[in-house]
Amino acid sequence: MPAPKDDAGRRTYELDRAHVFHSWSAQAALDPMVVTRSEGSYLWDADGARYLDFSGQLVYTNVGHQHPRVVKAIQDQAATLCTIAPAHANDKRALAAKLITDRAPEGMNKVFFTNGGADAVEHAVRMARLHTGRYKVLTQYRGYHGGTHLTINMSGDHRRWPNDNGTAGTVHFWGPFLYRSAFHATTEAEECERALEHLEQLIRFEGPESFAALVLETVAGTSGVMPPPPGYLQGVREICDRYGIVYVADEVMVGFGRTGTWFAVEQHGVTPDLITFAKGVNSGYVPLGGVIIGDHIAETFAHRVYPGGLTYSGHPLATAAAVATIEAMADEKIVENAAEIGRTVLGPGLRALAERHPSIGEVRGVGAFWALDLVTDRETKEPLAPYGGSSPAIQAVLAEAKAQGLLVFTNYHRIHLAPPLNVTEAEVKDALTALDVALAHADAVYTGAPIA
Repeated sequence: MPAPKDDAGRRTYELDRAHVFHSWSAQAALDPMVVTRSEGSYLWDADGARYLDFSGQLVYTNVGHQHPRVVKAIQDQAATLCTIAPAHANDKRALAAKLITDRAPEGMNKVFFTNGGADAVEHAVRMARLHTGRYKVLTQYRGYHGGTHLTINMSGDHRRWPNDNGTAGTVHFWGPFLYRSAFHATTEAEECERALEHLEQLIRFEGPESFAALVLETVAGTSGVMPPPPGYLQGVREICDRYGIVYVADEVMVGFGRTGTWFAVEQHGVTPDLITFAKGVNSGYVPLGGVIIGDHIAETFAHRVYPGGLTYSGHPLATAAAVATIEAMADEKIVENAAEIGRTVLGPGLRALAERHPSIGEVRGVGAFWALDLVTDRETKEPLAPYGGSSPAIQAVLAEAKAQGLLVFTNYHRIHLAPPLNVTEAEVKDALTALDVALAHADAVYTGAPIA
């Protein structure tokens, strides 16, 4: 897009391009949109154009932009106590920890606060290694756990490749994903059974006594919004118990209502040993993450020093935002709205689009977390963009969606939809209308048989 016409916006754009080094990007190719304000489900660019934000930014604006209760909580906290070292107790950190553990599975009563999701996963792995006395970690392909040296090596997508020197102690496995099955399965039950057999066989051949932890996104997010089949997480729990492996549920992206329950593990009837969180805990208003710790692991460090910490652990501004976010979500029934919107409007609306657009190979999702798997042929499932890359067709879809006033999250050949959890039915219908127009660009390069 061209630089903003607005003088202030253009100045911001020029300063950004001269001095800001952006993540996950070839710097010379960047053309960032200048955002000047936001409210609810919308944001505005420097020239005043309004966009319906179904990206969640990076899937974290769970209560939308500028929620007044969260903004006021940050303002009030700043006027009282802007910062304090983590060795000291303060009211907002203590209350945030209670509100979080109140919503966690039974037997998880401690929280270690971090600055975000990657360091939450780092510390969960450290806890597991110290608790078990083991080193290796299991993670799945099509998974993502963060951008630090350890967590990017743990991740299972292409971003690991240039960072992987093979020293992180990670062993990857194939998780269940029936649409692109690694196990030649034809039903969800087959996919679940074969994925669990694969996982257990891998553990046996790698040496069960070598594994400290299995880290698993409850619903794989960046890699494609892939809810696990019924029974899979129970099977993972049983395997971890069998071999003394710490089960870490990575809920950085899906925690705090994204899937229609406070934590996604609730929908699968399992209790992990550790849960990592970030993003939605305070809608990203101030950086915050953490580890919810099972009582048996917390006991390991009751009389043994935990060798880890962060300067800003449990920062007052961040935890004040978390308290306000969680209380607002509870009072305004925002989690319930996410479940209802997904069940009655967003999910059915996306499936209706699939009936009209042959380029939609599959619709996947739960709550306010959905993905369209775009293909050039439904029978062969040829992706609209290659693994680890993009394509002119997917870029045309995104450009048209933006021209229609809709922002979405995208990765490779997929469009991800992660609206605020308090999104309205009318806003969802507006997004579906914009997508309907944009998907014509994907249909234009479709080479498969027409929809029957």
